[in-house]
Amino acid sequence: MIPVSSSSVQFPAQKSHMNRSWQQLFSESVLSPEQLIERLQLPPESLSDLISGNRLFQLRVPEPYLNRIIPGDITDPLLLQVMPQIAETIATSGYVTDPLQEKSNNPVPGLIHKYKSRILLITSGACAVNCRYCFRRHFDYQDNALSKERIQQVQDYIQQDTHINEVILSGGDPLATSDLRLKQLLNSLEQVTHLKRVRIHTRFPVVIPQRITDDLIEILTASRLKVVWVFHINHPQEIDPLLTEATKKLIQAGMPVLNQSVLLKKVNDSANILAALSESLFDAGIQPYYLHAFDLVQGASHFNVTDEQAIRIWQALQKELPGFLLPRLVREIPGRSSKTILNTDI
Repeated sequence: MIPVSSSSVQFPAQKSHMNRSWQQLFSESVLSPEQLIERLQLPPESLSDLISGNRLFQLRVPEPYLNRIIPGDITDPLLLQVMPQIAETIATSGYVTDPLQEKSNNPVPGLIHKYKSRILLITSGACAVNCRYCFRRHFDYQDNALSKERIQQVQDYIQQDTHINEVILSGGDPLATSDLRLKQLLNSLEQVTHLKRVRIHTRFPVVIPQRITDDLIEILTASRLKVVWVFHINHPQEIDPLLTEATKKLIQAGMPVLNQSVLLKKVNDSANILAALSESLFDAGIQPYYLHAFDLVQGASHFNVTDEQAIRIWQALQKELPGFLLPRLVREIPGRSSKTILNTDI
C-alpha cells in the first residue's frame, strides 16, 4: 500500500484570506465556470461542460477550499467534488430527485422526522460549497425555510413527542446562517425540557474554517443542550492546518467532533485513501463515524459506487485500521427506523 496523507500533499502558494471574515469569504466564492477555470488553470476546452452542469446546480467554491485544489489537475479529488460536469445533464434510470423520500417525513415545513428519538431541521438553504453529489441538490429550500412562526411550530411539535431528545441542525448548512439566528433557535429549543442534545451537521468548518469564531463557541457553550459536531470530509486533502486549529477550539470547549464521509467514485473509492483519511482525521482530533453508501440522486450518477464495491473497499479498509478508526459503512433506506449497516460479512 502506498501511503497517502494530507501532510504529503503539495499545496499551491495560497492567496491570502487570513484577514477576511467568514462572511466575506463566503460572499466572494467562485460562482461561475469561467472563474473556476481561470482560478485553477483548468483546460479551456472544459468550459462548455462546466456551463452545462452549472445550469442545473450552481457552482460555489470559497477561496480556502480552492487553495487545497492542485491547479491544472482535472482529476484532483477535491475539484471533482465541486466542478460541474456534463454528466449531470444525463437522466439516469433509477436516480431520483428525492432519494431518501424526505417529503414523506416532513410534518412541519423545515422539519424532517425519520427516526424515533431525533428530528432534523433545515436550518439554512445555503451551503459553504455546492457539492455535486448532494442528495438534497433538488430539495425545495424555499418552502422549508424556518421563519419565526415555523420555529414556534417546530417547538410545539417537539413538545408533543417526549421520545425526541436530539435535534440535528442541517440544511444546506446550519453555519451559513448568522450567530444571532443560531442563538435564537437554540433559545427556542432549550424551552423543550426533554431535549438533551443538538447535533450540528456541517461542511462549513471544512470549507471555511474561519467560521469557527470565539463568538460562535460562546453561544454554543452557553446552551444547556450538549452540542455535538458532525463534519463532512471525504478526502485527506481536505484537512489543513486551519481546519485542525478550528477543530481544536471546539474540542477544548468540550464539544466532540465526528466525521461522516460519502463513498464517491474517483474521489475516495479505495481503502488506501480512506485509511489515510481516518488517520488524518484522528490526527486533527476528529473521530471517524460513518462512511455512507452513495444516494441515488438524479444528476450525480457518475459518482456512484455500488454496494458490492463499497463492501469490498470496507473489508480492505478493515485490515488497515484499528477498530476505533474504522467508520461504519451504512446506507440510508427510506422507511427504515435507522441507518442500515451494509453486510460486510459477505
